[in-house]
Amino acid sequence: MSESFPRLYARTRRFTLGVPRGFVIAPGGDRVVFLRSRSGTDPVTCLWELDLASGAERLVVDPADLGAADEDLPAEEKARRERAREQAGGVVAFGADSALTSAVFALSGGLYLADLRSGAVRRLDTPGPVIDPRLSPDGARVAYVTGGALRVQEVATGDDRALATPEAAGVTYGLAEFIAAEELDRMRGYWWSPDGTALLAERADESPVQTWHIADPANPSRTPVPVRYPAAGTANATVELLVLGLDGIRTAVPFDDEYLVTAAWDHHGPSIVTMPRDQKAVRVLTVDPSTGATELVREDTDDAWIDVVAGVPSRLSDGTLVWVADADGGRRLIIGDAPVTPPTLQVRDVLGVSGDTVLFRASAEPTEIHLWTWSGGVISPVTSEPGVHSGRLSGDTLLVVSQTLDSPGTTVRVENGQKRLHIASLAERPKLEPRVSLVRTGERELATAVLLPSGHVPGSRRLPVLMDPYGGPHAQRVMASGRGFLESQWFADQGFAVIVADGRGTPGRGPAFEREVLHDLATPALEDQVDALKGAAQLYPDDLDLSRVAIKGWSFGGFLAALAVLRRPDVFHAAIAGAPVTDWRLYDTAYTERYLGHPGELPDVYDRSSLMADAEKLERALLLIHGLADDNVVAAHTLRLSSSLVAAGRPHSVLPLSGVTHMTPQEVVAENLLLLQVEFLRRSLDA
Repeated sequence: MSESFPRLYARTRRFTLGVPRGFVIAPGGDRVVFLRSRSGTDPVTCLWELDLASGAERLVVDPADLGAADEDLPAEEKARRERAREQAGGVVAFGADSALTSAVFALSGGLYLADLRSGAVRRLDTPGPVIDPRLSPDGARVAYVTGGALRVQEVATGDDRALATPEAAGVTYGLAEFIAAEELDRMRGYWWSPDGTALLAERADESPVQTWHIADPANPSRTPVPVRYPAAGTANATVELLVLGLDGIRTAVPFDDEYLVTAAWDHHGPSIVTMPRDQKAVRVLTVDPSTGATELVREDTDDAWIDVVAGVPSRLSDGTLVWVADADGGRRLIIGDAPVTPPTLQVRDVLGVSGDTVLFRASAEPTEIHLWTWSGGVISPVTSEPGVHSGRLSGDTLLVVSQTLDSPGTTVRVENGQKRLHIASLAERPKLEPRVSLVRTGERELATAVLLPSGHVPGSRRLPVLMDPYGGPHAQRVMASGRGFLESQWFADQGFAVIVADGRGTPGRGPAFEREVLHDLATPALEDQVDALKGAAQLYPDDLDLSRVAIKGWSFGGFLAALAVLRRPDVFHAAIAGAPVTDWRLYDTAYTERYLGHPGELPDVYDRSSLMADAEKLERALLLIHGLADDNVVAAHTLRLSSSLVAAGRPHSVLPLSGVTHMTPQEVVAENLLLLQVEFLRRSLDA
C-alpha cells in the first residue's frame, strides 16, 4: 500500500529532504561543495562534492559514519535552527577556507574538520558544545562559539583559546541575537579578516530584554524554559561590535543605531550596516580595524521603513560599493551611487560578486524571480524559463537552482564553458501534480493562484472554497513554483477550490505596494483576500460556491484567518488559525514596529490590528492551533484570544500541540494536522 500524501509530506519535511543546497563553488570553478541528505526521507544531511572535470559526485561526510546521526544539540544550536527554519539534521551548515580545500562543521555539539582533497574527517577537541564554526580564509584556524564565548583553535596544533568570554549572564560573543536572526536575516555574529589575524565580532547583552517562560503543560514536572523575548515597545538586546585580534588586542567599533543589520570584511576592509529602531533609515559604514573608527559611506531614508536586502553591502574589485535601494518607484541595484537597473525590475537580493560581475535576482513579473548579471555597465538576464531561480557564480562557473510551475521538483545545473552538469535532487515525488492557474484578481490585479481538484471538470459543479494565504509583508506565496502549492493541491483534491492570493504588503510589485500596510496590518490584508475571492469567482463562476468559504493560515496567515471570520463573517464561514498573532503587542520589536510603529506612541494603531476587541463578533466556526513550545509566536496569543472568546460566550475550538515550536517537523503531528484540518473544514462547511 502506497503512503498517503499527508504521511509522505510529513516524512519528507514538506519534500525538502534530498534537495541539494548550501552550494559553494571553488575559486577555480572546478568543484562545487554542497549539502544534501541521502534520500527524500532521510533527515540526516551529508556533505558532498561535485568534480566538474569528471562529472562525479563524492560523498565527503556522512554523519552516520561519525556516530553522530542521532543528534544531541546544545540549546543555542536548537534556537539557531528554529530561527533558520531548519527542518533537517546532520551537517546543516559548514564553513570553508577561501580555497575550498577544508571545511568545518558541528555535529551534536562536536567540532569536525574535513579535508576536501583527501576526504579525511577528524574531530577537534573543544571545551564545550560548538556553535557556528568557521575556518579562517587560509584554513589555519577555526573559530567557534561555546558557552557564549568566542574561541579560536589552531588546526595544526590544537591550541585552543578564548578571544572573548561573557562577563555576565545573558552576554554572548559571536552569536546573532534573536532579532537579528528572526527579523534581519542575519544568522551569524562574527566575521574573519581576510588575513586570518582578527575577527569582527558581535557582543550581545540580553539582560535588558524581558524574560518570558515557555512551559510544557503536558509535563508539569519540567521547569519552564526562560527566554528573552523583546516584545514590541520593550527593550532589545544591547549589541556592540569589536575587532578581536589574535594578538589579544581588543578594539571597540562604536555605532549609534539600535540594530546591527549585517557586516562584512573583505580585502577593502570591514563594513557594517546599521538601522535606528524605527527602521526609517539604513547606514553603510566602513570600519578602520586598527582604531574602530567608522565612516559613513551611504545613507538611505524612507518615511515608512527601509527593507533589509540580503547580499549587500558588497564591493567590486576596485572597492566600488554594490548596494540595493528604492528609487523612482522600484527596488534597484546600485553600483557606486548610480542605479543600474530600471525601476520596473524589482531586485530581490544580491547572490554574489565574482570579479566585477554581480549576480542578482530580480522580478519583472512578481510571480517569477530570475537571475541577472551586471558587468561593465550592462545588465543581462541569465534565466528565461518562467519560474523561481537562484544561483552562485565563481569565475566562469555558474550554478543555477530552478523551480517551475510545471514540476514540484528542484533542478540544479552547473555550467562552465561548454560543460553542463546537473546535481541530482533525491527528493521524493509527491504523488500529486499541482494544477495551478496563476491569474490576476480584483481592482488591484492581485497575483492569485487557483487550484481545483485533480478530477474536477470545469463547470460541472460548484465547490466549497478554501482561501490559503500567508498575506503578510515580506513574504510571498503566489510564485511560479509547483513545489509551493503541494499542500494547497492536496486540500483541493479533498474537494475544495483553493485560492492563494498575495495582497498589499507582499513583495515583488515595488515599494509602494509593500508600504500600503503601514500602520494597519489588518484592513488592507483582509480587503485584498475578499477582493481576490470575488475576482476568482468572476473567472470561475460555475466552480466556486461562495456560500461555503473557509480560510486557513499559519503565523501571519493564522492572524489573517482569524481576522477574516471575526470581521467578515458575511464572506468567510469557517477559519483555521495556526500559530496566529492575535495581539501585536506580544510580537517582537523589529517586525512589529517596522509596520506599526512604537506601541507607546501609536496605541490606536495596535488596537486596530489586534483581534482581542473583535472576540464578541465571532459567529463562525474557528479552530485555533498552536505549538506550546513556540518561542516566536508564543502560545499566549492563542490562549488570550480563546479567553476573550470564552468571556464573550463565543464557541470555538483550540488544538494545543505539546512540545511543538513554530515549525511542526514531528512526523505524526505534521501528518495528522492535515487530516484534522480537512475534517474540521468538511464539518464546518458541510462539504
